[in-house]
Parts: sequence; structure tokens; C-alpha cells
Amino acid sequence: MKHFIQIALITTGLIGSQQASIAASAKAADTIFYGGPIVTVNAKNEEVQALAVQDGKIVGLGKKAAVLKDWQANTTKMVDLQGQTLMPGFVEPHVHIMMTALTEELWLNLSNFSAQYDTLDTLSQKLKAHLKTLPKGQWLGAFGVDPSRTNPFMAELTADVLDKVSTDVPIMVINQSGHIAYVNHKAFELAGINDKTPNPGDGGIYMKDAQGRLTGVVVEPTAILSLIKKMPPPSEADIVRAIQKTAKNIASKGVTTSAEITLGLMLGLDNELKLFKAMTHSDDFPIRVRAYLYGPLLGKGFNTIKPNEGDDRLRFVGIKFVADGSTQGITAALSEPYLYPRGTHFRGNLDYKDDEIYALTKPLFDQGWQIATHANGDRTIEQTLNTYSKLLAGNTDPKARRMRIEHFTINTPEQVKKAAQLGIIPGFTIGHVDYWGEAFHNHIVGPERANRIDPSASFKKEGARFTYHSDSPVSNVGPLNYITEGSGRLWQKAPRKVLGPNERVSVDDAIRAVTIDAAYSMFSDDKVGSLEVGKQADLVVLEKNPRKTPVEQIRNIKVKSTWIDGKQQNW
Repeated sequence: MKHFIQIALITTGLIGSQQASIAASAKAADTIFYGGPIVTVNAKNEEVQALAVQDGKIVGLGKKAAVLKDWQANTTKMVDLQGQTLMPGFVEPHVHIMMTALTEELWLNLSNFSAQYDTLDTLSQKLKAHLKTLPKGQWLGAFGVDPSRTNPFMAELTADVLDKVSTDVPIMVINQSGHIAYVNHKAFELAGINDKTPNPGDGGIYMKDAQGRLTGVVVEPTAILSLIKKMPPPSEADIVRAIQKTAKNIASKGVTTSAEITLGLMLGLDNELKLFKAMTHSDDFPIRVRAYLYGPLLGKGFNTIKPNEGDDRLRFVGIKFVADGSTQGITAALSEPYLYPRGTHFRGNLDYKDDEIYALTKPLFDQGWQIATHANGDRTIEQTLNTYSKLLAGNTDPKARRMRIEHFTINTPEQVKKAAQLGIIPGFTIGHVDYWGEAFHNHIVGPERANRIDPSASFKKEGARFTYHSDSPVSNVGPLNYITEGSGRLWQKAPRKVLGPNERVSVDDAIRAVTIDAAYSMFSDDKVGSLEVGKQADLVVLEKNPRKTPVEQIRNIKVKSTWIDGKQQNW
């Protein structure tokens, strides 16, 4: 990483040695940043000229002359921004760090966010090429195919298609959404799954054709994990390297605090706890982590970890449940049928009955845990709102629990109002409007429902907070990209159009969705998310000021460096 920040120790000679010693011991900043706009994201959205850091915390900010007068000593490191912009480090409230590490670093990454879509033929060619690199006895694992972004539209891998890649090597390819997988018949054979095998429950489905034969399409985590568990596990050294590389990539996008939104999902809770506790406290791990335990793994009476346990490097803040599937994968639970395929009556499926999800969340809520529920479809959102209403009944300050609904994709105005009243924080995978906007609008749900996807402006109107995230590996981490997507809502596919113009928000509102409001959603707004005296000095230096950059160009602003506790991170 090249750094373009000029760092100089300024010794003025104007302070005598005794005075300098007093200043250094009593009120000397370790570092002062100056020379460019400093965007605080405080309540007034102020910009200041200088910021002072001492012992990892912000101790002063304001006009340059005043900050230097109060905090500069001959021991102070002076960082000249040279016209670049300093902001609070970005906060990523919904990333699957472990899943991203495994699927993007250890498997074949087929994710394609370019405007040039793949075909089944190009996907098969990539799989065949990767097959040649596999050691004997390994499965071919891949991630990132997406029928809604494949030519022709909704062309889908099946066991028969994958058998043409190999009938000897088991193959598993996970859909970009993470909610669907495609396997060949060899994978089914090794997993002991046949045409008569029942579905595993909790929404998991082994899809079958009209004759009752397995198609190779596998839906939802319980079904997908039943196959992943049969794959030879990677070595701990490979996993550590993959997590480290993923963390550095997240940091390179300007992020200083990130969620691990489903801790335990991929390797089991004990294994992932051990890894994250060790790695997040190493000197070269460049992000803080706020962890959400994967709810279905927690047995009755679970109390191994307490709510808010941990420290500033790794803290356990919530429990995550998945209540439906993927909207672009046509598995999210809607109130009205999908428009694709034409004439269908299919509305998607809820992963839990109402009493089941309440029974799962109630004891955890009573322990004090924040609950975060994945709900893409409006039918699932309604179920989740009803569940939360029951959980919050009798709470004198329900907003203090900061309950989360992840995605909140297909929704109604009434659901926005109810969520706002309950203090629920929606987290939007804002890439939906960009990479999938045209498909939603023209093919999957139609203009009326599509225009309401990720209703940022509606929540703003209700005086409620919202956040933006990647849901990586579903889409790539990039808070600057989210700001462009939330403010512009322009879909990618030509001819490009704005999806739901009335749901666009200002750049300042979009910035808050990746800083202070994202921090609030993870009970971290007292420490990070804005530049204010007393907060931790978690910072990002940007090539340009996003507040002064055309919306469509914000996504192209380069991240120059990140700082945690006033220390520059290596990525």
C-alpha cells in the first residue's frame, strides 16, 4: 500500500525544554491531523481543520490554530493531510467474515459484478479449469453464481450440468445470495442424499423435479450445510491466512469496525470463537469485530457467552436468525406471488412458523441479547415485526434494545412506520438497487414493489435510523460504493435507470448509514462512528471529500489509510 500522507515531526524551537516537557507529560497530543477537510459526522455534520489524538482517543478538534495551541508539543507527530479528507473509520454492520474468507479465498470465486454477465458455458469452463488445480480427494468448491445475473436470465446450474464438469469429483457451487447451492450427483452420493431423503428442516430443501428426482439445487442453510460438512475441512493455517486476507481487504475499503454477522455458521461456534478471539487481538489484525452468534446453533439454556461480553477488539453484541431466503434467488417470502416465472403462484417460504421463531428468540431476548433477523420478503418482515412487538411488550423503552431487521428488501409503507415506532434498525444490502435493480423491476417483482426496495428515505421521513452494508460475500465490501448506491439508486444494467427515485437520500444521510448509525446498530456509537472528543481515534483518510464529490463518482474515491486508536493499520 502506498501512502501519500506527509508525516513530519515539527520541532518549532519556540517552546523551551522545560515547557515542552510539561506539555508532553500533561497535555501533549501523540498525533495531530491537519491540512485537509475533517468530516466529523457529529450531530451538526461539522467539518473542522485539525484533530488531536492522545492515548488512542480524540482529545481535541476544531480550528487548526486552537488545536495546535492546546495540544502540540515537540513530541507530537504532525500528519499533514495535503488536501485529503479525514473521516471516522467506516463501520460495516453486516459481513460474513468467515464465509467470505472460505468462499473467496479457499474456493473458486465466481462472483461477477461486471456488466458482462456469465453464461452456463462460461461458468462450466471456469469450473473445468479450476478442476485441473485440485489435489486428489478434494471437492470442487465454488461461490458466486447468480441466475438473475446470467445470460439467458435465470439460467441455472443443475446436477446434470455439473456432471458434465465431472462425475468423479464432488462439486458444490454456492449461489451469490448464500441461500442456494448447486451440486453434482457425486456430491449427493458422498453426502448420503438420494431421491428419498427428507428435507432437513428449518427451511432447508433438496429440490426435486416432477418425477421426485433430485435436481442438484439445494436451498437454505440447513440443506447446504449438510453437504458442506462432508467436504474435507481446510487446515487451520489456511483458514487463518484466509481470514487475515479478508480482514485486510475489508480494512482497505476504509472500514475500521466490522460485524461478523453469523459467528459459528461455517465451522461451528467453538471453532470460530477460538479463531476470532486469537486473531482479533493480534497486532496485525486491522479491524475491530462486533460478533453475532448464529442463533440455530445455540441450544436451550445457552449462556456460555453473555450479551456485550468482550472488549474493544472483539465484542459479542447480538444473535442472528435467518427467517427466509433471497429475493433475487426467488426464495424470500412475499405476500404476493413473484412475477417470474410468468404465471407462477409461488410466494417463497418462511423458514419458521410464528410460534417457532418466537420460542427461539424469547429466551435469548430475555437474557439481554440484541436480535438481528434476516427478512427479505414483506411476509417475513411482517412476521419479524410481530415477533419483535411481542418481545418488546412491556419494555418501558423498546428503542433501547435496538432490534435489527437485516435487508428489509420487499416492504410496505405500514411496515416502515411500525419498524420506526419500535426503534428497529433496518440494515439494507444497498447493492440490491445497483446489481439487481433491473432484474427486480423488470422481471422478479415488478416496478411497484421494486421501487420500494431498501426504503432509506421512508425511514428518514419517520425519523428513524438505517444502515448500509455489503452482506459480503453476497456483494463486495465498499462503504464508498454504498454511499453512491444509496444517494443515486442507479441500477447497473443498461439502459441504466434510477430505482425508486423517492427513496434516494442525501450524501450526508448515506454517510451516516456507514458510520455513526451503523455503529449505533451494534451498540458502538459511544466509541466509534463519529469524530468527537472522548471517542476512539478510528479514522479513514480519503483521496477526496465525498460531501464535495458528484454522487456517481463517490464510489471511485481512493482510500489512503485507516487508523485504529490513532495507529495506522497495515493492509
